Formats: sequence, C-alpha cells, structure tokens
Amino acid sequence: MNDANRPERTRPDILFLSFFGVGFLPKAPGTWGTLATLPFLYFIGRFNPPFFLFIPFIVIVTLISSFVTDSVQKKFNLHDPQFIVIDEVLGMTAAWLFIQKHNLAHLFVLFILFRAFDIKKIWPASYFDQEVHHGAGTILDDIVSGVYAGVVYLGINHLFGQYLNFI
Repeated sequence: MNDANRPERTRPDILFLSFFGVGFLPKAPGTWGTLATLPFLYFIGRFNPPFFLFIPFIVIVTLISSFVTDSVQKKFNLHDPQFIVIDEVLGMTAAWLFIQKHNLAHLFVLFILFRAFDIKKIWPASYFDQEVHHGAGTILDDIVSGVYAGVVYLGINHLFGQYLNFI
C-alpha cells in the first residue's frame, strides 16, 4: 500500500475496523484479530449467557462495520485490506454462538475451525469475498465462515465433547 492509500491509524474508523490497532500487527493480522477476540468471549462465556442475546449485537455491528468498511475502502481505494479485522471479530463471535461449554478447550476448537473456514472460504463465503464489491462483502464472508465453524463444532462436540471438558 503506497502512502497515498495509507490511512492514519489514529482515525476512529480505522481504529474500529482494525480492532483498536490489532489489524496492524505484523504477519497474519486475521489470526491476531481472531486471537484478540478470545479473551472477551471467554470472559463473557464465564457468565453462561443465552446465545440469542448476542444476535442483535452481531447484526448491528455487522451493519455498522459493512458501511464503515465500504467508506474506508472507497476513500483509500482499497479492497479488503489486511488491517481490517473487525470481520474476524464478528466471524469468531458468530462461531461462539454455537459453543456448548464455555471453557478454553471448546474455545480453542472454535478458533481453529473458524480460522480454517475463514482461510478456505467455502461458498457462499467465497461469493461474498469475491463478488460483493461493497464493505458488506468484506464482512459477510467471515460471518458465513463463523457459522460454518459453529456447525462443524457442534458435530465435533457431539462426537468428542466429553474429551473437551478438561480446561
């Protein structure tokens, strides 16, 4: 990215999209963004809240993120820049809605599954990633990957859940 297309890291929209600067960490910013989400999810999970309470939050933040992402991408002539990691935060949170036991082992399984699906981009995630030329495409591919990760996690939990209850 040349200097003309390099947004200031202190701009509120850039801070939001980079999850307070996490997206600017070197090498694998998507993984860093996902990892930065885990302490929040672990802490919230300790209270064992009903998952449906988070659906409005995810929908609202997804809408806001889509429009802010679109604005930044247009302003700086970018397409899905690596520093935008709010999509990983939302995708991992979507996967977390499927969690059956709030412990580190279950969270680790979700993390691995989400990163795998986010990297692989199985349809319709690939559609959003490649064909939707709006900020929503940048965000929604990770939401889809999070749902895939959550569904596969449910299968793993059904088959091997008793072995994941040690942490």
